[in-house]
Amino acid sequence: MCSTWLGRLGVIVAALLLPATLLHAALPTPADTPGRASLAGQLLVASEPMSDPRFAQTVVLIVRHDQNGALGIVINRPIGERPLASLLEALGEKDAAVSGNVRIFLGGPVQPEIGFVIHSADYHRSDTTDIDGHLAMTSSREILRDIGHQQGPQKALVAFGYAGWAAGQLEGEMAQRAWFTAPADVKLVFDEDRDKVWDQAMKRRTQDL
Repeated sequence: MCSTWLGRLGVIVAALLLPATLLHAALPTPADTPGRASLAGQLLVASEPMSDPRFAQTVVLIVRHDQNGALGIVINRPIGERPLASLLEALGEKDAAVSGNVRIFLGGPVQPEIGFVIHSADYHRSDTTDIDGHLAMTSSREILRDIGHQQGPQKALVAFGYAGWAAGQLEGEMAQRAWFTAPADVKLVFDEDRDKVWDQAMKRRTQDL
């Protein structure tokens, strides 16, 4: 799987050119769910006997959750690393001043052609989606350029694809104990060894929804 994804990277990364309207079309419309607390900003931690191999031992940052459904990004499935300059070149932009590498993650099985950047809340653009005041998400090539010029967010995670649930679907899976929740923090989302993220998140798990 990794070699296939890396081979397609030059094509997939072009999805960062998608206008914000297309990205937000993938997000459920914000709405309060009576009697239900939103899990936005929380982590979904796959239970040990998770039956779906696509999500075995995954940790998902929930970006949006309301009565219309939920959307999240898997944060512990790295698939490779590429220089930022090569990513921008794949977008048709050459910038000799850009430096550094970026790690690429498999954010989920839905729409792998769409790119997302999960990042700390110190960075904001017009197409940025605030998650919980500490974390945010942006989908544009400009954020890659800013990161390469040391003008981007302090912390960032680049992913392609997402995990999505229809209305009531996530609640049903949690009732079957397929998932646990855990509080998210910047260190766990961005800095922890990816091989340890699931273990650390399991130690922090809280009550089910």
